[in-house]
Amino acid sequence: MKHDIIENEILKDKLIINESIFSIGNGYLGVRGNFEEGYVEDCPTIRGTYINALHDIVDITYAEKAFGFPDTMQKILNIIDSQGLIIELEDGEIVSPVTGNITEYKRRLDMKNGYVTRSFIYHNKKNQALKITYKRMVSFKQLELFCIQVDIEPISYFGEVIVKSTLDGDVYNYTDKSDPRVASGHAKLLNIVSTSIEDYLAVLVKTSHSELFCSCVSTLISTLDNNNYKVAKLTNSRQVEEVHKFKLIEKTSFTKYTIYTDSLRHKKPLEDSIELLTKVKAHSFDYWIKEQTKYLAKFWESTYIDVKGEKDIQEGLQFNIYQLLQSVGKDKYSNIAAKGLTGEGYEGHYFWDTEVFIFPVFVLTNPEIAKNLLMYRYNTLEHAKEIAITTGHKSGALYPWRTINGTECSGYFPAGTAQYHISGDIAYAFISYYLTTKDIQFMYDYGAEVLFETARLWMDLGHKEGNSFYLDGVTGPDEYTAIVNNNYYTNAIAKYNLYWANKIYIELIKTYGEDRTTQLLAKLDITVLEIQKFKKISDIMYLPYDKGLDINPQDDSFLNKKVWDFEGTKKEQYPLLMNFHPLTIYRHQVLKQADTILAHLMLEDYAKESTIKNCYDYYERLTTHDSSLSYCVSSMVACKLGYEKEAYKYFMETARLDLDNTHNNTKDGLHMANMGGSFMGIVYGFAGLRIKEEGISFNPILSDEWQGYQFNIKYINRVIDIDVSTKHIQISIEGEPLKLKIYDQEYFIEKELTVNLRKNGINTVRGDN
Repeated sequence: MKHDIIENEILKDKLIINESIFSIGNGYLGVRGNFEEGYVEDCPTIRGTYINALHDIVDITYAEKAFGFPDTMQKILNIIDSQGLIIELEDGEIVSPVTGNITEYKRRLDMKNGYVTRSFIYHNKKNQALKITYKRMVSFKQLELFCIQVDIEPISYFGEVIVKSTLDGDVYNYTDKSDPRVASGHAKLLNIVSTSIEDYLAVLVKTSHSELFCSCVSTLISTLDNNNYKVAKLTNSRQVEEVHKFKLIEKTSFTKYTIYTDSLRHKKPLEDSIELLTKVKAHSFDYWIKEQTKYLAKFWESTYIDVKGEKDIQEGLQFNIYQLLQSVGKDKYSNIAAKGLTGEGYEGHYFWDTEVFIFPVFVLTNPEIAKNLLMYRYNTLEHAKEIAITTGHKSGALYPWRTINGTECSGYFPAGTAQYHISGDIAYAFISYYLTTKDIQFMYDYGAEVLFETARLWMDLGHKEGNSFYLDGVTGPDEYTAIVNNNYYTNAIAKYNLYWANKIYIELIKTYGEDRTTQLLAKLDITVLEIQKFKKISDIMYLPYDKGLDINPQDDSFLNKKVWDFEGTKKEQYPLLMNFHPLTIYRHQVLKQADTILAHLMLEDYAKESTIKNCYDYYERLTTHDSSLSYCVSSMVACKLGYEKEAYKYFMETARLDLDNTHNNTKDGLHMANMGGSFMGIVYGFAGLRIKEEGISFNPILSDEWQGYQFNIKYINRVIDIDVSTKHIQISIEGEPLKLKIYDQEYFIEKELTVNLRKNGINTVRGDN
């Protein structure tokens, strides 16, 4: 499999895009792919380093503020810049691959070994040459460690060289007033507390309002003997610098060890950074790379996916999965931001994207990471309950549309807080975790409480009329329609949430008995009668249905609206949210992203096959796909319906969205949810995986463009390998024998099973059955 991304030339207009592409991180710390030596003034750049969940709090400004609007929001911080590692030659000539004369340029993201290398031959003004090679990594073993190694090798230049290592605390967040998806103010968020020099460089900063600290401590170690000299000096109150000056005779290496800590996780960030620096610099750069390789070998073994026949797709899938790993939070304070740790788009906020598009990747491949994502939601449950109270509910948990610390950050409630489905999405993820792992202890300790509190929200939000239960004044996943009654997706996810709030109670009784389960209910202040009501309301939840069209209307009013004038809309007017007033959009039948068909992907049993097909045909023609979350859903549902060519088309849009910058905003960070969607596109789409209460099933199809695909997943203490070729589906299992369905037929597998790929609905079976 392909495990690297390669750049062979420097294009100034793509530098800022490739800063996102060549980002490195470990879920705690992320560093954009900037050049150590910087660019020149006319090259746009977002020079950034980020710690997951480290944020400041800023005011939200309203022209007219109403009750319950959030007063403040959180923003991810661009923290102390430690990337500076500058090479200077005789006569003050700075080595710059952007402005200088270079040959043999190459940059490579090595996803097998966990680092980025950048090399070139630099020809100075006298046409003397030397080879420069930078390597950088953010450690998966020691999460606070960022390390850079530079090799300087003489070819025909044997003169004086100065290497400068800098820490810069005078940093700003990126702003763009023209794009609502990027921050437009509050650029300066950090205040320098101290700068210091010992046998290390150190900068300590503090946020303006959240009262959080961040420390950065660094040292530079070379392979030179004592003939070189080293100077460390404080250049000003914002930046510290370490200088090595020597005569270049032979290949010389410098390793810059940098430690970042923050006060969310460390009681004494500066002291802890100094202590950690002493620990990490005792090991060579090669040692840390070997540790990266070990970590990633285990990761790729558990996250194996291979599409045979198209190298571009395979490259995109490997890149997407790797970037998810680099950005996903791995402690109780953090989740995964919409742009991960690769940029400042959406201000570092966590969305429902996590549960619907990213969580499915990890629950099938790395359940411990998936569990951590759920623990973040559990740990912010009290904030969700407070939001429910603020929005007028007597009980329940309403999770925020966008957040870092668990409180609502959205100042635009119609397309933000009104997205009540988020609470259902989070409940759905807890349920999926249980169905995939059968970890009932986790549900007893944490999951049941989340299911009960989210179920309470629906009970308080809705109202019963006749024999149906209705949910009014909500916004579904499609942000081009806002504040409606009975959004199909919301009602469906609420129905599922309510059913499982009762079902998990039954599962707890089976496992722990009535006494222990009763103790839990008393602790959570909920009664059996209330839980039983959840099931009754689930049974009568209203799901909009139009008999004449045999479709599920997106909401009660959607079909009464005028269809958007797609023919009269110019290409440059997309995305619509950038060019039309929200009211104009809201008055039309037009979708930003999948809504009803997303429900048909996640909760397909709530609709007939004919209804799902008709809904897809109806809504697809109205969907702009302005959201990066949209293509993958359309591809997966197209797979279900047998629309192979359409499924392939949309999957292609998903697989390389960032590598090809198809949405023209990769510079602001990578689209994490879309990346998760590309994995889902193979596993849930083409392979047709479904994990439900009754078990696991596959319904594979194969694109005509491919020779096959293969992946493995974890399911209830087993590893299942699925290999689909042009003729066969081969499934092998490590662990206990398993009962599963392929197409509509049930099999019992002990080790291996081979089934013919469906042709005309006839399957031939070999192996264990």
